[in-house]
Amino acid sequence: MTAAPPLTWPGQGTHQIPFQAYTDDTLYRRELERFFYRGHWCYVGLEAEVPQRGDFKRTVIGERSVVLVRDADGQLQVFENICAHRGMRFCRERHGNRREFVCPYHQWSYTLKGDLQGVPLRRGVRQDGQLHGGMPADFQNQEHGLTKLKVAARGGVVFASFDPDVESLEDFLGPVILPYFDRLFNGRSLRVLGYNRQRIPGNWKLMQENIKDPYHPGLLHTWFVTFGLWRADNRSQLRMDARFRHAAMISTRGSAGKAADASSQVTAVSSFKDSMRLHDPSIIDIVPEAWWNGPTAVMTTLFPSVILQQQVNSVSTRHIQPTGHGSFDFVWTHFGFEDDDEAMTQRRLTQANLFGPAGFVSADDGEVIEFSQQAFESRPGHHALAELGGRDVGDTEHMVTETLIRGMYRYWRDVMEA
Repeated sequence: MTAAPPLTWPGQGTHQIPFQAYTDDTLYRRELERFFYRGHWCYVGLEAEVPQRGDFKRTVIGERSVVLVRDADGQLQVFENICAHRGMRFCRERHGNRREFVCPYHQWSYTLKGDLQGVPLRRGVRQDGQLHGGMPADFQNQEHGLTKLKVAARGGVVFASFDPDVESLEDFLGPVILPYFDRLFNGRSLRVLGYNRQRIPGNWKLMQENIKDPYHPGLLHTWFVTFGLWRADNRSQLRMDARFRHAAMISTRGSAGKAADASSQVTAVSSFKDSMRLHDPSIIDIVPEAWWNGPTAVMTTLFPSVILQQQVNSVSTRHIQPTGHGSFDFVWTHFGFEDDDEAMTQRRLTQANLFGPAGFVSADDGEVIEFSQQAFESRPGHHALAELGGRDVGDTEHMVTETLIRGMYRYWRDVMEA
């Protein structure tokens, strides 16, 4: 197999993105080390998923399997799902409750804090009046615990990092993005409503790009433009942190909902279907909530691992889990708040049908990511354009720009080319 040539960007900017950034396995392995395993906080779940002592959730950071658990003291722990003995992934269930974790291979057992507590036949076996085998005399349990991660929780959301020297979660998010995080996770107790899960045959960065791209929603998604949920002429803002890795797309739906002027630039696009009618209007039974404080939709991308969605009354986290340079698992956790009444809970569940693998909107995204990856693999020496709105990087008060994508790749170059 011939090694891929070094990645070459056309110039110093990030408005032309080499296809090779999506297809080179060596680059992908470097991304895992530099973005998922070092220097970054990665999403692992919601506290509401592990409410009781002993509750656990198996998930991943990058390609590494990890376990989020609430220990016997009620504290959150995250450790790698690799037995310290022979390296087996000892936890197989996605969710459950345990008093301890026991590796099925050789029955090594660990506390809920990840400490080794039991080794079968540690002192060997007695035969003919003599002890045979066993671990060395200087073997110490405390030296063979599970790999423990640094943990941070805010507003009911749990992050973890393999890097013990990672900056604080608040500094990682930064003063621009933190208020949008706190807007959604404002201290109210969360309630998990359900999950969607899919594998998308495309590079993991394409989903970060997709939610940093306000250009496509009103063009690709018939639902968004026809019912006015997300349109280019909605009042909007695009915001980034100081390093351009995280972003928030903020939009306020027009009071009319559907566009009335069929001659406008927005409604002239082929995805606008003026004759489209709903058999069940409850799908867009939208009720304003006090915590919105204006915007009807805020999509926040936290690099590299998660998207925080508020699209009218539907709220969810979207976890990006790479499975190679050309595919990733995408896990949606739909939630509400404990103080929601039954009507609001049903409204959130109904509107969640816009999203997920077969969602009226999101099914489009998975498909175009797959088709893009197919093209990248066939022309690895080519490049994509991200020049809408210019070639610079900066916040805007409109959606007709690809500045957030250019910003993400400026950060990517800073880290990957260091």
